[in-house]
Amino acid sequence: MAKKRGTETLRDMVLSMAAIGVVAGGIWLFIPHDENHDPVKPVGYRVELDQARRDAPYLVAAPEGLGKDWRATSVTYESTDPEAVRWHLGFVDPKNEYAAVEQSNEATEKFVARKSHEAKRVGTRTVDGETWQRYEGDKYDALVREKGGVTTMVTGTAPMARLAELAGALEERGGRQG
Repeated sequence: MAKKRGTETLRDMVLSMAAIGVVAGGIWLFIPHDENHDPVKPVGYRVELDQARRDAPYLVAAPEGLGKDWRATSVTYESTDPEAVRWHLGFVDPKNEYAAVEQSNEATEKFVARKSHEAKRVGTRTVDGETWQRYEGDKYDALVREKGGVTTMVTGTAPMARLAELAGALEERGGRQG
C-alpha cells in the first residue's frame, strides 16, 4: 500500500523542528545569564566638557562633587549653529532615574519645551540661593534658569529633590564670552 502524499513531509517537518528546538535549547543553557546585570553603561565626559568649555559662547555647566552613585550615561556638544549651541550631559541617579543637564543659547521657550517634553511651568524653587523655574510634565520634570541669554535646565524622570541636587552641584566655567 502506498503512503499518503504529504504525510511524510509533515512528519519530516515536525522532526526537523524538534531537532532545531533541541539545539537552540542546548545553546541557551550554555550561555551565561545574569539577572542582576546592570544595563546602564557609564560614559566618560571630560573630553567633551573640556571642548565645550573652550568653544561655547557661554559658561558651560557640569556637576562637581556628586556622589559616585550618579553615573553619566550620555554627553553631546553641538555647535554647528552659533544661535543654538547645545550642551547635554545625561545621568542615572542613585535610584536609577534619569536626570540631565541641558544648556543652550537658543530661544528659552522652544528649548525648554523640546527638552522637557512639553512640561509646564508650575512655580519656582530656590537651589543654593538661586531661583529656578520649576516645570512638571507627563514625561519629565525640570528646573530651568535663564541668565544672560543662556538657558540652563536640569530635567528628567528623577524626583524634584534629585533634580535640585544635580542643579546645586553645577559649576559653570569656560566659554568664549563676548
